[in-house]
Amino acid sequence: MIWRNLASNFLTLLVVLLVAAAGVVAWGKQQYAGPGPSAMAQCVQVRPGASLDAVSKQLREQGAISSAYIFRTGADYAGRSRDLKFGSYLVPPNASMAEIVDAITAGGPSTCGTEIIYRVGVRGNSVLLREVDPATGEYVESARYNPAAEPAPEAITQAEAGRDTRMRLTVAEGVTSWQVVEGLRQIDVLAGEPGPVPPEGSLAPDTYSVEPGTERARLLADMSARQAQILQAAWEARPFDLPYGSPEEALIMASIVEKETGVADERPQVASVFVNRLRDGMRLQTDPTVIYGVTMGREVLDRGLRRSELDARTPYNTYQVDGLPPTPIANPGRAAIEAALNPADTEYLYFVADGTGGHAFATTLEEHNRNVARWREIEAEQAARAAAAQAASDG
Repeated sequence: MIWRNLASNFLTLLVVLLVAAAGVVAWGKQQYAGPGPSAMAQCVQVRPGASLDAVSKQLREQGAISSAYIFRTGADYAGRSRDLKFGSYLVPPNASMAEIVDAITAGGPSTCGTEIIYRVGVRGNSVLLREVDPATGEYVESARYNPAAEPAPEAITQAEAGRDTRMRLTVAEGVTSWQVVEGLRQIDVLAGEPGPVPPEGSLAPDTYSVEPGTERARLLADMSARQAQILQAAWEARPFDLPYGSPEEALIMASIVEKETGVADERPQVASVFVNRLRDGMRLQTDPTVIYGVTMGREVLDRGLRRSELDARTPYNTYQVDGLPPTPIANPGRAAIEAALNPADTEYLYFVADGTGGHAFATTLEEHNRNVARWREIEAEQAARAAAAQAASDG
């Protein structure tokens, strides 16, 4: 009888515990999925390398969530605990923990706070300050300057000193390695010497997170590692009938494609022209390689090539030498690398500007000459319109 009573009491206790546990679980789910405690919009910042534990504590301190433990448990149960994406996120009033987890693991453009974008471009560098418009939740530009030519506006220096300012470095496609190094030197919040200029083509044009004290040399190492990964992946997925003997040759081609067109959809067609020329034993005859031989990537050549430069037999003058130049002529982006290793299937051997920002492609020299003649007409029309506009402004 005693054992029967003990067993009965144990079973009763077990049922009570199970009911209580189920109630706790149901309550936790309601806390995770239900409206949050914050009556106002919150800016949630996830820093690079931040852990879910650190973010959950930060959210609890901000009053955006009621429990860091429930937040972590819910994110883990949803399989999102390892998917944090750095950035700044505008969380609406009374957002649930589930909604916050979705936001900070989906990533995307920052939607709150202040951000500074340091841009290294082909034709110059800039620093841009953007702040969120509370009415729309969208970024608006509030200050900009050229770090090579003018001092920083006070608004930007104050933002750089701000604890919650997000900072990003954007390296444009087609910049040279020398331009990247010089651009990093102009960013005052970075630290240390960049070291020697990395090999041309070895840096990945992309966006990188930075913060005060980030080492310039480390950024260059990150760019180099990223470019190597992009090139290797594209090389491994390539067709095996391309006229490249190594990934390095493909990178040289990608840099030429990058400098020849700014129209994304044209890259595979431009690549096909140069691949077809290599296969047919024709010289590439591309101006950007000649220009690189003149400038070595240290300046923008704001003039036409001289006859003496086109006639000079240098390693980069593809009017005078066969095959590819000895090195890349810029740092190509992912799209140009993929185009060089997956060119369009065409018989094109020629192309020339078409007046729209793109190019007219041709298979025969006769067709190409007609396209060139049309381009000369467009150039003349553009020059006449510019002269007329200038005369009207002077008059």
